[in-house]
Amino acid sequence: MSLAEAPEFERPKTLTDWIAPDCQGMNFFTVDDSLRGLMDVYMEDALRNHMTPHYERLGDIAGSRLDELSRLSDRHQPMLHARDHRGVDEEWIEFHPAYREMEQIGFIDFGIHCMSRKPGVLGWPEKVPPLAKYVFQYIFAQSEFGLLCPISVTDTSALLIERYADEETKQRFLPGMYSQDPDKILKSAQFMTEKTGGSDVSNIELEARWEDGAWRLYGEKWFCSCADGDVALLLARPQGAPGGNAGLGLFALPRHLEDGSRNKYRIVRLKPKLGTKSMASGEIIFDGAVAYPLGEVGAQANNGLKQMMDQVNMSRLSHGVRAAGMMRRCLNEAMVVARNRLAFGERIIEKPLLRRQLMKLMVPTEQVLSMVMFIAQQLDLADRGDETAARLVRILTPLVKFRSCRDNIAVATGAMEVRGGNGFIEDWINAKLVRDAHTGVLWEGTSNINALDITGRAIAKVGAHKDLAEGLGARLDDCEALPGQFRGELSSTLERAVSFAEEVATTRNEILARKASNALYHVASAVLMAIEGATLGARGGDARRMLLARMVVEHRLRPQDPLTVSETDDVVVRAVLSEEKVDLKQATALLAV
Repeated sequence: MSLAEAPEFERPKTLTDWIAPDCQGMNFFTVDDSLRGLMDVYMEDALRNHMTPHYERLGDIAGSRLDELSRLSDRHQPMLHARDHRGVDEEWIEFHPAYREMEQIGFIDFGIHCMSRKPGVLGWPEKVPPLAKYVFQYIFAQSEFGLLCPISVTDTSALLIERYADEETKQRFLPGMYSQDPDKILKSAQFMTEKTGGSDVSNIELEARWEDGAWRLYGEKWFCSCADGDVALLLARPQGAPGGNAGLGLFALPRHLEDGSRNKYRIVRLKPKLGTKSMASGEIIFDGAVAYPLGEVGAQANNGLKQMMDQVNMSRLSHGVRAAGMMRRCLNEAMVVARNRLAFGERIIEKPLLRRQLMKLMVPTEQVLSMVMFIAQQLDLADRGDETAARLVRILTPLVKFRSCRDNIAVATGAMEVRGGNGFIEDWINAKLVRDAHTGVLWEGTSNINALDITGRAIAKVGAHKDLAEGLGARLDDCEALPGQFRGELSSTLERAVSFAEEVATTRNEILARKASNALYHVASAVLMAIEGATLGARGGDARRMLLARMVVEHRLRPQDPLTVSETDDVVVRAVLSEEKVDLKQATALLAV
């Protein structure tokens, strides 16, 4: 039906009504059918039922107040002051009140930083499992990316101190890192990068010297996330230790000493970043700052990099979760525009080319959600001692970081284009989403570093690809609701992708490391989405994830001739974009289209 034929109530009544709305004011949990469906698949009933009211509360805040605060914090960036009001050379960072209110929400009200470190947060009697925690991060990220850095780093830093520090150091830091009391909380930071390199940490020159009964740091760090952190984890080379990775030690650096005085390091500059402008990143010079070793350090005992990689891997997973949340926001923004924007006589979602563009946003958004839900489930099993799950986490964590952060950039840019010229204007959320999306491909390893970690370590050294093939293959075999022909294609594609990745790894063919990583990501996410869709459909729910899995196979894993006119799949696209449920019978029929 053309606009001219539409009922009068559908026509814009004023010029302003022609401007498509945005998602502000929505509840980001209740509108997320995909998330709530996957919670039914992956989360135990008792945990899901307990957490759902809290997710609803955060979803409401994220779609309203948190979104407002995030935009304010993006415009009013942190300011570094070199002295206090009395002329004391004690630099401090001034934050806009909006940032402090966001801290109140994330750290104090919800305790996202400590819910997996101590029992009792949000009334859950035990430590909150990773899956439930990452759902909070996913919802939070739809409005604010930057603050999730200190939230995640506080969580993972406490994990390292739990694992590797002596009892005295644990008592020094952990009570504050577990706290939700604004007067007692210790927020954490990560100070890693030096001028000599970011990914190549073997060049680290920050020196740790044993002086006057304490380890003291001398040198500088070039990029320090959460520069105002109360306790920072960093790598340094103890005096006399060998060069390279083997000589590094892991230390915890307090901002204030036990007598309340400032530790001997200076924040000399804040970084003028492209994105995550709300969170302060800076350059720091150390002049004898006291630091506490995590485990044995010194000339003969240094395994600091191995210890720090525990945090890096968890941070990579958190980046995948954040990318999932940001892509969901981008997709939601694009869908709101598509269903409300009138052009050329009809709503633009009726335009076949626009529907195709929306699918390029939806497919990667749904892929990463499936991946992070599955990884979080496996992480919980690994924490309980399941060695197979631990190997799955080992390969899937860099895999989700590698692909999702790159997809986030494309999805954010595509969503901005759907909104059109308004998306380029800072009054709308799209420009901020585009800027923040680029952060993910840089922090915790570039795409190349993660691809090489997947092939050179997770596959070549750990053999985790075999666990991935066996685990996903077994799940396919057990999924009786999945049509046999499609199940067979998924099984054979999984086998081929794993064999290809193994060949790339064993021959040390670095040129193909990214191609192998892409193949593993796409086939793993396709298998998961197919199983999820069939499982939900068999329960009477929405089975459209089966169709999304088909699109991944068809457009990312099958050979294609770019100069051949292929059959249109618009009937499938319409079903996937529909606001109506796709039942199992309908999804099964559409798989054959």
